[in-house]
Amino acid sequence: TLLAMLLTGALQDYTGAAPSTLADYLRLLPTGWPFAASLLAILLAHEFGHYIAARRSGTAVTLPYFLPLPGSPFGTLGAFIQLKAPPTNRRVLLDIGIAGPLAGFVVAVPVLLYGLITSAPLHSIPAGQTSGFEGNSILYVLMKYAVFGRLLPEPASTGGLPALLFMLRFYLFGIFTPAGGRDVFLNQVAWAGWAGLLVTGLNLIPAGQLDGGHALYVLFGARARRLLPFILIVLLGLGFFWQGWLLWAALIYFLGRTHAEPLDQITELDTPRRLLAIAALIVFVLVITPVPLT
Repeated sequence: TLLAMLLTGALQDYTGAAPSTLADYLRLLPTGWPFAASLLAILLAHEFGHYIAARRSGTAVTLPYFLPLPGSPFGTLGAFIQLKAPPTNRRVLLDIGIAGPLAGFVVAVPVLLYGLITSAPLHSIPAGQTSGFEGNSILYVLMKYAVFGRLLPEPASTGGLPALLFMLRFYLFGIFTPAGGRDVFLNQVAWAGWAGLLVTGLNLIPAGQLDGGHALYVLFGARARRLLPFILIVLLGLGFFWQGWLLWAALIYFLGRTHAEPLDQITELDTPRRLLAIAALIVFVLVITPVPLT
């Protein structure tokens, strides 16, 4: 996984003739360390958030497994841990479930902020460009605005649409008129930070065995299942704009119709944990990206 991530980071900033031999790729690997270090820090925080919360509650758990995916935008499919026993009650289930995404989120935000600052200045978008845009969450839009003082990407022309409507169309559906303009071109660290927010949002989808599903279940119990059809409809609709959502819809349909039910269904959440569960769902709204890649 580390080698795949080093290669992804190296190619992110690489300019020149396309590598053609194994030696070419090996020479590039060391230059990918900013991306690999940044994204591994986020993923490690996420997984060890789960791990430490499980160990503190006395729940048997494996160490994290990292999954390589060479040639992908991130070099990895992420990581996972496996509980060896069901959680004892809702409090334990919540602690284990949200410790991961919240820990990863705490690391991803400063990584992304530093990456955006060091990615300055803004650059011109090549006229006619129709690919290469990363998706936008509410938090990502706000962070770019905080650093650069404008909504990005900034089009050269809105094609007669009001500017706000043009940007909302892009943020929600990934539709951007290829008419030039300006944007921030992400460096390795910024790309890793953006990936960290994306991973956090995907894990916090409030369905089934996902971390967001745990938060929803501890708040509403069996009633949480009623939300599943609406989530699937939204994902299928977004699948028209990014086909990856169709895969997520299938995974959630076949694997996400059951929740991780604790052994003790009687113990209620205390107020701090209830607020944490709500906070996790708010983070989901802030970081979920309707169209991750265009």
